[in-house]
Amino acid sequence: MPRCYHCGERFDDLYKCDKCNQYYCYLHKDPINHECNIVKASLELQYSSNEPSHDYLNSHNQSSTNYAENISSTHQQQPNYQSSYSESSEIRGTTDGTFTWYRRESNIPDNAFSPNSGIEFKGILLPYKPEFLHLLIGSVLIYIIGLMGFYNPQNQQLLNDLGFGWIIFMVAGFYTTAFLFHEFGHRQVAIHFGLQTKFRLLKFGMIITAFGLLMGLISIASGVQGLPGLALPGAVVVLGLDKIDKKTGLCKAAGPTVNLIYGSILFAVSFLISIFPINLFIGMAASINFMLGLFNLIPIGILDGENIFKWNKKVYFFLVISMLILIIINYISIYLPPASNPYYI
Repeated sequence: MPRCYHCGERFDDLYKCDKCNQYYCYLHKDPINHECNIVKASLELQYSSNEPSHDYLNSHNQSSTNYAENISSTHQQQPNYQSSYSESSEIRGTTDGTFTWYRRESNIPDNAFSPNSGIEFKGILLPYKPEFLHLLIGSVLIYIIGLMGFYNPQNQQLLNDLGFGWIIFMVAGFYTTAFLFHEFGHRQVAIHFGLQTKFRLLKFGMIITAFGLLMGLISIASGVQGLPGLALPGAVVVLGLDKIDKKTGLCKAAGPTVNLIYGSILFAVSFLISIFPINLFIGMAASINFMLGLFNLIPIGILDGENIFKWNKKVYFFLVISMLILIIINYISIYLPPASNPYYI
């Protein structure tokens, strides 16, 4: 039974990637899920370092053809073949006599984010610019969307009359830090495990952010306040998370966990401050963190929830239930009638 080139697990049916010419399981068949560009770079490094002989290349081409034919046919027990390569060469023999390169973290260039690495990062805007520039652009865009989303002419006039017109800038700042702290959570845990990681602006995310800016302008022009537009200008890119294990699970869980902790701190602080409406808006800032964390726990697509759920269901449900409980308590506290609202007392 053949193995997935990405995770190494055995599957009856594999899918060939036309870009790197390797075979993958249904979980890793899409290029984005098996880091296709890095796979191609790794193969080139291995070819250049191993320098296989002409006879070996001929035998490998023949075995690769047999391997492709076996993918679509019924797999039967084949005699074992002994590979003449050591484990350190990253080449392992399979039961049908072919050779498959199983990618390891050591195959990722040490300078993967450098323009000299030979790796092309598709879907990333300004891929080789300094991380600080990416963070600066992303932060400014999120902050602007936060200002637009929380701005309401009537409420702002009331806040100005009370001498608290600056609060909208404070809330937009909390909105920005909720996003940044979430990404920093991923980043720092990845660094702890020795993985290469950087915050990068995403092309698709910038399209979503542009739409959020447009909705903010429409909200201001119409005088109708709404929630801040969706802002996803970038994300932390982590290299080396090859399979769903404790390392991957902790890296993914770090983002929502940071939102849970940060939101809980803000929620507690909102009750310690007796100045209205500062306490109320800090409570709203706490809800932003809880909702952002809960959104990322949805177990679909590229969100954190899918990998956390597959890694450890107990951790997943602990985070989800904690977020839900705090959102409910927070919502009740904010929208209670003034006579019984803790923020008004």
